[in-house]
Amino acid sequence: MTHRHGHDHHTPGPDADARLLLLSLAVILAFTALEVAVGIIAQSLALLADAGHMLTDASALVIALVAARAASRPPRGPWTFGFGRAEILAAQANGIALALVGVWITVEAVRRLLEPREVDAALVLPVSLAGIAVTGLVAALLARAERRSLNIRGAYLHILTDVAAFAGTALAALLILLTGWNRLDPAASLAVAALALFAAWTLVRDSGRIFLEGAPPSAPPDEVGEAIVAHPGVVEAHDVHVWTVTSGFPALSAHVLVDPAADCHRIRLELERVLRDRFGLEHTTLQVDHVGVGSGLTIDRYPQGNVGEH
Repeated sequence: MTHRHGHDHHTPGPDADARLLLLSLAVILAFTALEVAVGIIAQSLALLADAGHMLTDASALVIALVAARAASRPPRGPWTFGFGRAEILAAQANGIALALVGVWITVEAVRRLLEPREVDAALVLPVSLAGIAVTGLVAALLARAERRSLNIRGAYLHILTDVAAFAGTALAALLILLTGWNRLDPAASLAVAALALFAAWTLVRDSGRIFLEGAPPSAPPDEVGEAIVAHPGVVEAHDVHVWTVTSGFPALSAHVLVDPAADCHRIRLELERVLRDRFGLEHTTLQVDHVGVGSGLTIDRYPQGNVGEH
């Protein structure tokens, strides 16, 4: 006997958060333009580095909006899971772009450490303080949005790093005013680069894990398999696969063998409840068979408690 369980795969639409994302994007673009202009006039690499980082934040928000719109399209034709992974593809692209920005900032910072330029710290300081206020506002806006999406979570992380980057730039400008040591500006930009590279690594790592169909941290396959075979009436579980379709959409499939006298339908429903409550697995496809029925398997060959992958 075979039982399968499925769910509709409609990703929540982007309308609920679209206004917050668009408002955040408008604020970021306006301030970035101001920052680039002041950075060029003041000869501040730290400000230009912050501006480059904020441009990646802006692109992340744009791609998040486009990808979220694509992800909201229902499954059809050959796209049986819909287009949810458009968000993951966008997140990986954003991570790679952010890494390239981090590398560029690092190279330029090293050059300016070797050949320092005059920095107009009196101009950099107020702009940096304004940057703290602006990015803090955007972070507050994004904190109200749905951050289950890897894209939105990545954008939120970028904005938080911008808050820290502006704080570092402001501190560097203040110290330059006090000491006159211009190398503090590229030193601050190195801190920005480190934050950008860290954010890039988290995005590439998390999106790569999904593309490689790794199990989500909330549902380790060994623990999931042990939970299945520990259920009363279950003899064995094999072909246990746990993966993530897209952000917030973990899935599982498994072949479960039960005692000949057990109720397959009841055990399937009970297992679905256990997997949902304990591991957050809302989408499960369980093939539940009696031992020795249509499979050639026997209880003696597969003792209770064994988890195998065949």
